[in-house]
Amino acid sequence: MNNNDVLRRLRYALNLSDVALVQLFADGGVPAAPEQIWAWMGREGEPDTRELTEDTLEALLDALVLQRRGPPPPHAKVPPTEPLTNNAILKKLRVALTLRDEAMLELFALGGHPLSKAELGGLFRQRGHLHYRDCGNQLLRAFLAGLAKKQRG
Repeated sequence: MNNNDVLRRLRYALNLSDVALVQLFADGGVPAAPEQIWAWMGREGEPDTRELTEDTLEALLDALVLQRRGPPPPHAKVPPTEPLTNNAILKKLRVALTLRDEAMLELFALGGHPLSKAELGGLFRQRGHLHYRDCGNQLLRAFLAGLAKKQRG
């Protein structure tokens, strides 16, 4: 799933306005004008569409965590940065939206891809763990679709 698609679906699911997105990007350290955001929101193949980089999407997700959860405690360990995979996106959204296992399972079910609790736990394991499960594009799409249904009714 490309980063532009994640941005479009996340914006729809959380009902974020242009002003809110501009503020989130600014909070993440990426100043972006509404025109730039609209270029990122375009579909693949459209003439004015610009590719959203992983760093920019990660800055948005980190700003969303800070906005919804506040800054980390002063003595908290900063986890090492990992590549922005679908698993990392899912993890950041889980933290930002303070979702527990039951809520996550409900969102996956609403999105048309029900999971067991063990499968869900595998999505948040470290790569290389025996029970690690890779979050595919379909799974992330189902989560974002379930989030949109839950948030927008």
